[in-house]
Amino acid sequence: MAHAPHELAEEFPDKVQRIQVLKATDAHFRKLAEEYETVNHAVYRAEANLDPTDNFHEAELRKNRLVLKDQIARMLA
Repeated sequence: MAHAPHELAEEFPDKVQRIQVLKATDAHFRKLAEEYETVNHAVYRAEANLDPTDNFHEAELRKNRLVLKDQIARMLA
């Protein structure tokens, strides 16, 4: 598996400016983005074996990241 980070700017390259505006003006969006960044970082560290974890926990982290990404995508739409 590629151990590439899934930063919001990479996930939504056409929405980078909108992401920046929402982070600055919408507290709920900012909280979601911060949570996404935290979970994304944990997923990356688990996948790269920098913070070894079991497969179940890694899968739960990925699911959580996906839920946050879906919420963010809805706000960006």
